[in-house]
Amino acid sequence: MYMSLLSNIAILVLAGFVGFAVISKVPNTLHTPLMSGTNAIHGIVVLGALIVLGRLPEDASWGVRGIAFVALIFGTLNVVGGFLVTDRMLGMFKSKAAPVVREGADK
Repeated sequence: MYMSLLSNIAILVLAGFVGFAVISKVPNTLHTPLMSGTNAIHGIVVLGALIVLGRLPEDASWGVRGIAFVALIFGTLNVVGGFLVTDRMLGMFKSKAAPVVREGADK
């Protein structure tokens, strides 16, 4: 029991270090496509969380239901926030329209 918990925590920590090392090496021009891909993956995670939450047995404790619900909320916030940040980053690349000058507006 404790050995599997310890190995799972070790995998989690190592995955965090590897993820940080990989993401820190990504050039700025690739952040927007990378974020779009991770938003799609997180959408699949949220869908899976909904399925798991819906298939919990009737006698599941409120603690398990609460943790699953909080995980679902955090996943949804991650997806929505990721799309907002991606949209803002893409907006930075759009060219600005020239201001419209009306004839005779200075009179």
